[in-house]
Amino acid sequence: MITWPYPLVFAALFCCVQVILAQIKYSTPEDVKVGAIIGNVAKDLGLDVGTLISRRFRIVSGAQGTLFEVNPNNGALYVHENVDREQLCDRNVACLLDLKIVVENPLEVHYVTVEIIDTNDNRPSFAEKEKVIEIAETTLPGARFQLPGARDRDVGVNAVQIYKLSQNDHFHLEIRDRGEDKIPFLVLQRNLDRERKTNHSLILTAMDGGTPPKSANLSLNIKVLDNNDNRPVFSQEVYSVTLQENAPLDKTIIKVQATDLDEGINGDVEYTFGGDITSSVLRLFTLDRLTGEIRVIGEIDYETANVYNLDVQASDKGQPPMTTDCRIIIKIQDVNDNKPEIEVTSISSIVPEDSKQGTVVALITVTDADSGLNSKVICHLTENVPFELKPSFKENMYSLVTKESLDRETVSHYDISITATDCGEPPLSTFKKLNIQVSDVNDNFPEFSHNPLELYLTENNAAGASIFSVSAFDKDCNENAAVSYQILRGGAGRNVIASFVNIHPESGQITALKSFDFE
Repeated sequence: MITWPYPLVFAALFCCVQVILAQIKYSTPEDVKVGAIIGNVAKDLGLDVGTLISRRFRIVSGAQGTLFEVNPNNGALYVHENVDREQLCDRNVACLLDLKIVVENPLEVHYVTVEIIDTNDNRPSFAEKEKVIEIAETTLPGARFQLPGARDRDVGVNAVQIYKLSQNDHFHLEIRDRGEDKIPFLVLQRNLDRERKTNHSLILTAMDGGTPPKSANLSLNIKVLDNNDNRPVFSQEVYSVTLQENAPLDKTIIKVQATDLDEGINGDVEYTFGGDITSSVLRLFTLDRLTGEIRVIGEIDYETANVYNLDVQASDKGQPPMTTDCRIIIKIQDVNDNKPEIEVTSISSIVPEDSKQGTVVALITVTDADSGLNSKVICHLTENVPFELKPSFKENMYSLVTKESLDRETVSHYDISITATDCGEPPLSTFKKLNIQVSDVNDNFPEFSHNPLELYLTENNAAGASIFSVSAFDKDCNENAAVSYQILRGGAGRNVIASFVNIHPESGQITALKSFDFE
């Protein structure tokens, strides 16, 4: 009887991808020159500068990423394009840009936050060069007249801080804070006498808090007129109302009301928007000049703006007309009208079956343009798969990792569905499909169809004659499933047998080496 051994087994080693996440922060003024170095990312992250090019050290984040670049030769983060804080962040006090930096082999993702610091590169400006104000000579001291406010695209101390009025005997300036805006009012402090002086020329100066400060001037032309000695009065100086985004067209938001103690046309009131209102606001809201109703005429989108400040002016029909003003604050309420978005930053579509538990397969980033609970996102995977989502230290970022052992011979590929669902009412969901192949490792021994094998040799066989054929099967694939055959030597019995027969290493065919004489 001859017993055939198993052939030698060779195993291949696979390296697992590791992901290291870190976050660092830099600050730079908006007037920084192109090419200026902000910091050294590689140094801060402890990366080997000599490997940055081979590891494809780069910025992969969206449109803001073009403002900055990283130098793969030394790891420096530098300014690639002109930086304009007002263009990037409008009047938001905090201007933070998130850059996502990736290196490969092994894969690492790092977040760099660049804070754009405002510089005093904009001066205040008035919408018009001259303002004409008509005031009746019977107007009592203490009457207030709202003046146009100056605009400044800068923020914080670089925005408009103070107003000054040129020296005069009849008026002084009063400043009121309405939210983030400072509203100047002209206050009458002495009676006017039209017969002595019909016009008063003043200069209103707006100054920001920069160093050095910048300013703008507005010419005020005060015309003194007779009659109509009572001005309209609003029921409230400030109105506040909440409006849901996507509100239907022609919806009435609020109705303002002003009353005038005069009789006849001197007590008839009409309403108009203040002179500082922008064209974009006029495309969203309309004001009925007779009733004071403010209605929706455009698409209201919370993600575009979450609050609108409108000034409404009430004027009577007297000669000269008298006016008063109020502020309307329209707060936009978010509606869950945006689905979450799933971004797969990197993925290894082929995973070795001997991967350890916790091997990173993909990086998943989830975003939702809504706010509050409407932007809170929960992710989950297809059930009954050997993978799981691990949350990162950064909100709404996950790693897709193996959670148990893989076996290619049992399952060779997985179709995984990632579901991202926000917490809005009703909730909105997004799905992302991932296809993961399990690659083979040499983890199976060849198996003979029969073991042990018994065969009989007849004596006087001719040399080269076929005696028997053996066959073995391996569950692995490709080169890991290739089987070769040999006859073991060692020991008196094996050496005797090996001297009479031979086996073909690929086919398993056994042939006689020479004639065998049983006697």
